[in-house]
Amino acid sequence: MKRFIIFFLIFCLSVGCERNNNPIPHVRVDFKIYPNEVSYLNLNYIGGHEYVSGGVSGIVIFRISDWEFSAFDRACPHDWEDPDSWIWVENGITLKCQKCGSLYNILDGSVLMGPSKYSLRQYYTKFDGMVLRVHS
Repeated sequence: MKRFIIFFLIFCLSVGCERNNNPIPHVRVDFKIYPNEVSYLNLNYIGGHEYVSGGVSGIVIFRISDWEFSAFDRACPHDWEDPDSWIWVENGITLKCQKCGSLYNILDGSVLMGPSKYSLRQYYTKFDGMVLRVHS
């Protein structure tokens, strides 16, 4: 009976954890950019964003404040393997998948509306006033 209970608990924990996993595969991301350069003009102001290469389907970087940035993979978690399932900034305040219509919070990547059950894959950001590091 003890073995059954232990097996049941392990099974429940593993199934519970699996539901919370983001379906977008984890890829290594580690690069630096200089937001104050002309090539990243849109990151010079709060509320600006830029699309850069990297991750699974590219990365969108958003400037939250003078010192804070958010960075998300552009692959939509609802159907990330579909090549048309990309995330775009909409109205400067949300992220939207053009394929399934899911809307995401531009600050934390959480689902606001749509068929997606998962948040966007988020990358870490660190800004020292000159250099922005984006990494997984």
